[in-house]
Order: sequence, then structure tokens, then C-alpha cells
Amino acid sequence: MSIECPYCEKLVDYDFGDPLIQTEHWIVFLAPNQSNLATCVVALKRDQRTLTGLSKEEWDDFIELLESMEKAVKTAFGATLFNWGCLMNTFYLEDTPEPHLHWHFIPRYNHPVNFAGHTFEDPHFGYMRPRPPKNISYNVRQRITEKIREYL
Repeated sequence: MSIECPYCEKLVDYDFGDPLIQTEHWIVFLAPNQSNLATCVVALKRDQRTLTGLSKEEWDDFIELLESMEKAVKTAFGATLFNWGCLMNTFYLEDTPEPHLHWHFIPRYNHPVNFAGHTFEDPHFGYMRPRPPKNISYNVRQRITEKIREYL
């Protein structure tokens, strides 16, 4: 998928992952770490540092995207629930922080999911604990992306 907005080329530098879909105001990336199957990063398609600077149109677009992503991932993989987080802490580890508004979309599973020859488990279901990266190939990430797109 090509990224089609003037600001979005900068998003590639953040390595949010593989582009999955985009709306008028947001772009969704399949996150590099798939410890929780179908984890994504949802980034605003313009330079903005805080939630308070979002327009009504951007909020409305985000709500529609939230609903479609949750429905698609629940249908594709049987996710039990979804965590959404707007965490920008790591930007402030730099001497000159340049945060970019984005959300972490983390599906949670109360059961293992077998997909593309891998078993995805959520041993900390019900808790928010860091997970080590799950090593999967680019091909498997592409298959996850295609499965999500199937239901969008």
C-alpha cells in the first residue's frame, strides 16, 4: 500500500510498521511486534503532538476507524477485547522530542489463536504487561494484513 499524504512520508521514519489502511485523517500500520495478534499503530496524517489539537472531523473519522478495526479483527481472529492507548513516552527520550500523535491498537485474547503456522497466545490476558517481540516473517505479517483487510 502506498502512503498518500504529504506528511505521511515522515511516518515511515518512525517505523510504526507495515501500512494496512488509511482514511481521510488516519493511517493504520500493522505493528512490527505481533506479540498480540493484529496489534496496530494508528497515526494522524498531519503533524500534531496532542489529543487536544484534534478537529471534530478527525475525532469522527477516528471513531469510525475504531469501530471498523475492532469489528474486522474480532471477525478475523476472534479477539476478546481491545486496548487502545495513546502513549508517546519514547519521543521524550530524545534530546529534542518531536512527538507525533498516534494510538496503539492492541487486541487481547482469552484463548490461543493459530494462524499461518504460528500460535499467538496472550498469557497476560486481563493485565497490561510488556511482552517480548514475536518473531514472524514479513510474509506472515502480510497474511495478517490481508486477513484484516478482508473484513474492513
